[in-house]
Amino acid sequence: MDSNQKINILMVDDQPGKLLSYEVMLAELGENLIKARSGREALDCLLRTSVAVVLLDVSMPELDGFELADLIRQHPRFQEIAIIFISAVHLTDIDRLKAYEKGAVDYISVPVIPELLRAKVRVFGDLYRKKRQLEALNDELRTLSASLLTAQDGERRRIARELHDGLGQDLSAAKMFAEAMTRPNQSQAFKEQSALECCALLNGAIQQVRTISHLLHPPLLDEIGLRSALQLYLEGISSRSEVQATLSTDPAEFPRLANEMETTLFRIVQEALTNVLRHSEAKTAQVELSQSDSLITLKVQDDGKGMSEEIIRLQPGSIGVCLSCMKQRVKEFGGSILLKNKEQGAIVEVRIPVGTKTLLAQSFS
Repeated sequence: MDSNQKINILMVDDQPGKLLSYEVMLAELGENLIKARSGREALDCLLRTSVAVVLLDVSMPELDGFELADLIRQHPRFQEIAIIFISAVHLTDIDRLKAYEKGAVDYISVPVIPELLRAKVRVFGDLYRKKRQLEALNDELRTLSASLLTAQDGERRRIARELHDGLGQDLSAAKMFAEAMTRPNQSQAFKEQSALECCALLNGAIQQVRTISHLLHPPLLDEIGLRSALQLYLEGISSRSEVQATLSTDPAEFPRLANEMETTLFRIVQEALTNVLRHSEAKTAQVELSQSDSLITLKVQDDGKGMSEEIIRLQPGSIGVCLSCMKQRVKEFGGSILLKNKEQGAIVEVRIPVGTKTLLAQSFS
């Protein structure tokens, strides 16, 4: 539930005039107002609809307000609904105590002051909305944690496979050539050829180690900064795939940032381009990085097939590990992420406010 989504407010009273007056009082809140003229009707509504606040008249035929509140609280789905009693007759402290024992959060006497009623309903409505937002965030966090564990396991398997099938095989072959050179009665030409083969295998092994190290953490990011590391990374993307990736920065000589910030921006570009390569069917990708006095902006756009509306809205369950990681990285710096489609392709835009966490560390200044 987002901050703009309407909540349901159930108004229960056997007198239509009172329901109409409550409706007029609460109209300016802009929420969904639902009317029920009996306890039975209210229970039916609660079973069919998610309700945030119940305005409950005490004096009603069949089921009075106290009995209805007791039934509501017995149902596990309704434990946290805010029940506000309204009464023109039962106004003693004993009545109020009974209402609170039945699970009421407030007790209002008639005549009802409109401003007071709106204020109370607004408070409990906002609490309900914030609780649902927190639950959604917790669900998203659990999903992200599970996805990250799966991704980590997959990455470990991939690295293990590369070490075994690539690096391990090259080192084993180099060992065989080195052992062959030590055998007696080998010709000089054989030894020289074995040495050449051994050196070639070792050079390949060194290159594989550098590649794996670069994927885990690009060393050039620490040595030459974000702009140069991104440029080399995009050149590698262009050479290894059918996607031509380019970089533009503003200012052209992009300044150094704090280590955490540079790593975060680099990883966001990696994750965004991973999605482009896997899903977009694009031919080109552009990375734009800019910095002003108050904001760092990163855009990754492509000319592919675009994204679905569910993904653009970052709905839980519709986004994969890469987008989830990007969203979490940006959130840690108080920034925002925006996904949108263009005429051809999609844009991932990240905005991060400039602060102490994003500025260049003092040791580099």
